[in-house]
Amino acid sequence: MTPLLSAFYFGSVEHYRLLAQHPRVVVDIGEHYERQSYRTRTSILGPNGQQDLQVPITRISGTKMPMRSVGLSYAETWPQQHLHAIRSAYGQTPWFIHYVDEIEAIVLKKYERLVELDLATMRLGMKWLGLTTEVIVSEEYVAGSALAVVGPTTVATDNRPPTTDTYADLRSTFHPKKPLPPTIAEVPPYPQVFADRFGFVGRLSIVDLLCNCGPEARSILAMKKV
Repeated sequence: MTPLLSAFYFGSVEHYRLLAQHPRVVVDIGEHYERQSYRTRTSILGPNGQQDLQVPITRISGTKMPMRSVGLSYAETWPQQHLHAIRSAYGQTPWFIHYVDEIEAIVLKKYERLVELDLATMRLGMKWLGLTTEVIVSEEYVAGSALAVVGPTTVATDNRPPTTDTYADLRSTFHPKKPLPPTIAEVPPYPQVFADRFGFVGRLSIVDLLCNCGPEARSILAMKKV
């Protein structure tokens, strides 16, 4: 089955475990925006413990908006704040220097829409890990149990003959405030720079895994938790 996901900001280690296990995923940007989700946040582990980095958006309060229409707010200096937090958390890790320039380039670039930022960070994570998973972005809300796919970036909206995939809908269940869906296995413990203070903290940003483990990250994603 093809995973059906919401867009995400950098994404958790479990997002990339899922990507590594499937040849194709679908990211639905026609769904309604949902607060306090991976769509606008990623979690890191710094000297003071776990910290959520949240992206502010522009929207009309109380109005449902499709993800593709949600704008980014730059009224606050959140890009600089996120980079400062990432530097504080991972500046002393073995692999930070290998990733920081690309992190800065992505975060400091100004985007009009949230999905542009989300997809840019997702593709950066995939590049770091060497993942070749096909990512299909649906501009329209995906409903039903079968997905018609015609190309690498869109869901079929015309009369071209499609292939049909069934999918596993993880849009509402893959959420930072909920237990992991039963189809997604938690990534096993790996070295973390502040483990002496906090022990191992799971379900963090892919930035945490890469800065701590570098080239070993891909093999860690494939391990089973014992």
